[in-house]
Amino acid sequence: MFENREGQKLPEVTFRTRVDHEWLNVTTDDIFKGRTVIVFSLPGAFTPTCSSTHVPRYNQLTPTFKKHGIDEVICVSVNDAFVMNQWKAEQKADNVTFLPDGNGHFTEGMGMLVDKQDLGFGKRSWRYSMLVKDGVVEKMFIEPDLPGDPFEVSDADTMLVHIAPSAEKPSNVTIFTREDCQFCIDTKQLLLNTGKQYEELVLNRDYSEATLRAVSGESTVPQVFIDGEYIGGSEQLADYLQAAKAA
Repeated sequence: MFENREGQKLPEVTFRTRVDHEWLNVTTDDIFKGRTVIVFSLPGAFTPTCSSTHVPRYNQLTPTFKKHGIDEVICVSVNDAFVMNQWKAEQKADNVTFLPDGNGHFTEGMGMLVDKQDLGFGKRSWRYSMLVKDGVVEKMFIEPDLPGDPFEVSDADTMLVHIAPSAEKPSNVTIFTREDCQFCIDTKQLLLNTGKQYEELVLNRDYSEATLRAVSGESTVPQVFIDGEYIGGSEQLADYLQAAKAA
């Protein structure tokens, strides 16, 4: 079993990071002293669950966390700075700080360093998350000590429920567009004006016209989906947002 370190100070370590092609040493105090920070740690950059779920949801919810007193959200992995920087870019996770624990000193100090030699990984971090205030662990969610890579409690939604149970979660919005489409530009601005962040898929870059017809039954753009519901084009979106405002 892994030790829950609530009420304990974080280990004092120095992280070797890369900023603008230069090495930058960052200490535990630099990150945590006098601040409220969420940390989530995972087995490795570019690995399936970490890339498909763990990082994207924390990145999406970071603005919500910050509305409720969180200064920074940090992803820690036993990977070097080059790998972590490339992973952050690939994930487009601009809201999250990626912190390389290349030698595993922080992870070992947290009692979360595990042997994954059977996968060819060497020593890596167990999956967990924690809320840290002024360098002291206030709350810690540790995945159960089971075979494989359990992912049950260290997710962003569990952390948000702990910090702000009544917080409104952001909508999941996807908009299909094409380049040089004024209606698409206007629709994206309408979404932003109402506080809705979105994922944009661009014709012939991210999807084909056949894909659009398959998912929406339409071939014109823009086409908007919100929380799994097909909304339609720009006029339908305006009606949807007006109805939501009036409700």
